[in-house]
Amino acid sequence: MSKIVHVSSASHFSTILSSSTYTIVDFYADWCGPCKQIAPIFSSLAEKESKPGRIQFAKVNVDSCQDVAKKYGVSAMPTFLVIKSNSVVETIRGANPSALTAAVNKAANDAARGPAKPGVSFQSKGYTLGSATQPSRPVGESPFTGLSRMVSGNGGLGDVLLRFVGLYFISLFTFDAYKAAEESAFNVQARR
Repeated sequence: MSKIVHVSSASHFSTILSSSTYTIVDFYADWCGPCKQIAPIFSSLAEKESKPGRIQFAKVNVDSCQDVAKKYGVSAMPTFLVIKSNSVVETIRGANPSALTAAVNKAANDAARGPAKPGVSFQSKGYTLGSATQPSRPVGESPFTGLSRMVSGNGGLGDVLLRFVGLYFISLFTFDAYKAAEESAFNVQARR
């Protein structure tokens, strides 16, 4: 029993596309030599990798279904398309067995994982980079929650900003900026 669906029309092709997550399509012509050479490889992949509802294989004769071939811009035979949810994700032009096998294996691996959960692209426990044990701030807590501690504490952000502005203005309005900054009360090293 063949696992390859032979497309008879554009509406038939639309029905086929909607019945599976992935559809691997072989655009061929009866008179095409390279199409005949790679056909056994395509059939073998179809037998091995077909999974109902997940991955299916179809053949489109470009002479009898010119509208489908034109829609997908097929200009050389054979052309293989990997279609996922009505979108072309990969195109292989010519009889290239290794590229076809790699594309089918990639689609089969993705199809085997099953459908993704809607709205979930990744999951994490919420750890800060570089730390396996320290959780980041709790969800819903503002990233500015600890700012008041930083501004008010000795050596905090407020202290750093005050020193910077003080040193800036002192060095801006003197002839010897380096000497003025060294002798300034804002100089951290002068306090030691």
